Amino acid sequence: MTDIDVAVLLGSLRADSINLGMARALTAVAPDGVRVTIVDGLAEVPFYNEDIDNGSVPPAARTLRERVAAADRLIAVTPEYNGSTPAVLKNAIDWVSKPYGEGAIMGKPFAVVGAAPTPYGAKWSHEATARSAEIAGARIVPDATLSQSATDIDVATDPGVRAALRVILERLVAFENGTDVAHDEAVRDSA
Repeated sequence: MTDIDVAVLLGSLRADSINLGMARALTAVAPDGVRVTIVDGLAEVPFYNEDIDNGSVPPAARTLRERVAAADRLIAVTPEYNGSTPAVLKNAIDWVSKPYGEGAIMGKPFAVVGAAPTPYGAKWSHEATARSAEIAGARIVPDATLSQSATDIDVATDPGVRAALRVILERLVAFENGTDVAHDEAVRDSA
């Protein structure tokens, strides 16, 4: 069996980011047969501008598109900046959404997780990120989100967070053609 490739789009550039810790935890809790990798180089991707997306796409943007196109699934790990998606993540979604209707993100199952040192745990950012990704053509996986407050726990090592991340990865992997295969099988088995 070929591994399912899950690409992580990280919405924080800080070296000591709690969300980087969460992204690394995702790689550690991945089920057998699932390869989770963090997409590198988002800081080098220029802000989206149609004038430079004209056949001579900047190398960092081209690499991002190729990596997302090669992935089977996508997961955004993001903090919240001023109640919304950080610019680096929104910019990545903008680049992989083009050309419109044919972008690398089209049809990819997509989940959103992340943390913030607030009681709300980046919930608004996650909603905005999912909305942007869906408009760009991704398929948002229902019940595959985690908005974690990082006010009193280490999100990278907390057993409850790690268990929740594993469940989210399982839902993301099971999601096929707009349906949640694992949920459908559980319902069928209980009937």
